[in-house]
Amino acid sequence: MKKVFVSGCFDLLHSGHIAFLEQAAKFGDLYVCIGSDKTVNDLKGRYPVITQDERQYMLQALKCVKECKINKGSGIIDFDQEIKTIQPNIFVVNEDGNTPAKAALCAQMNIEYKVLERIPTEGLPARSTTSLRTNTIIPFRIDLAGGWLDQPYVNEHAEGSVLTISIEPTIEFNHRSGMSSSTRNKAIELWKAQLPEGDPIQLAKILFSYENPPGTKNVSGSQDAIGIVLPGLNKLNYTHNNYWPVTIESVEEETILSWLESHLYLVPLDPRASEYNVLENTHINQEAAKALALAAEACWKSIQERDIVSFGKHFTNSFNAQIHMFPHMVDETILTTIQKYSNQCLGYKLSGAGGGGYLILVSEKDIPGALQIMIRRKNSF
Repeated sequence: MKKVFVSGCFDLLHSGHIAFLEQAAKFGDLYVCIGSDKTVNDLKGRYPVITQDERQYMLQALKCVKECKINKGSGIIDFDQEIKTIQPNIFVVNEDGNTPAKAALCAQMNIEYKVLERIPTEGLPARSTTSLRTNTIIPFRIDLAGGWLDQPYVNEHAEGSVLTISIEPTIEFNHRSGMSSSTRNKAIELWKAQLPEGDPIQLAKILFSYENPPGTKNVSGSQDAIGIVLPGLNKLNYTHNNYWPVTIESVEEETILSWLESHLYLVPLDPRASEYNVLENTHINQEAAKALALAAEACWKSIQERDIVSFGKHFTNSFNAQIHMFPHMVDETILTTIQKYSNQCLGYKLSGAGGGGYLILVSEKDIPGALQIMIRRKNSF
């Protein structure tokens, strides 16, 4: 029998975990290596509900599992020692557990790397640990173009727009993924399971004020709160030195939203270091801010016309304008990942301000191992 290797947290063991493990075990004897309590806290910013010893006990009891170990390392590759000891033939991950570091390690060790889709067992609901922990359907958000123009220290140099889409929590998105997870946590504190009914603009203002009380040093951009609360695609238009947009243009047309969903792909990246500071060595000036604003405007036009080639081009232009102002948004690892996928897509950008999130690709063709999102429609609660 071939040896099959799986690593993860496996907190709050649920049917989604079992379905994944059973599918992985079809390839051979299954060895499961789990993150320690400390490693989970370091990566996710909270300790697991179930301790490492109890998680190991439950996984070892499953008939599809040959052996379960607790990883001795730390970080995203906390299983470095265990994988060298087990020497598996196959390393299996699910879509949202797929990272460049894991793929590179397998290539280095000559291990077959398989990425599985999250497919629930027939008749059972899709499950994730995040949904069980929070029992919430509050959305995430992605900024498509113009990100940073919601900050006065950028829009003081040029007026411009930020394009955002509200995203259903269909998968367990990475912690600190650049999809406004910190603002979403504040929304969960306020409203628990779901967004309340009411004027979405007023709700977004409440969320923005709640996250940024008087005296806040680093104010979170208003695109985070607006992008979470307002459904569909939104264009937030900022003037000089303003935290809040002067106008908001919304698109809820189904043909445009479904077109966007079908052409956006997310490739998971490795977590960024906790001490990382994207605001170091910035080069913010009028020329760069204007380039960002022009790229966002061109993206908006391309989306309206459903011109995928133009959208991909200006999607990348927006990202390049961001990097010009904030060079710490990327590092060598991220640039290597971009180079790997650049020939497979029409455009790319990061979901976040510096790793730890996703590389978002614009493509007419499926991207193997990448995730796709679901945009929240109006009156979706």
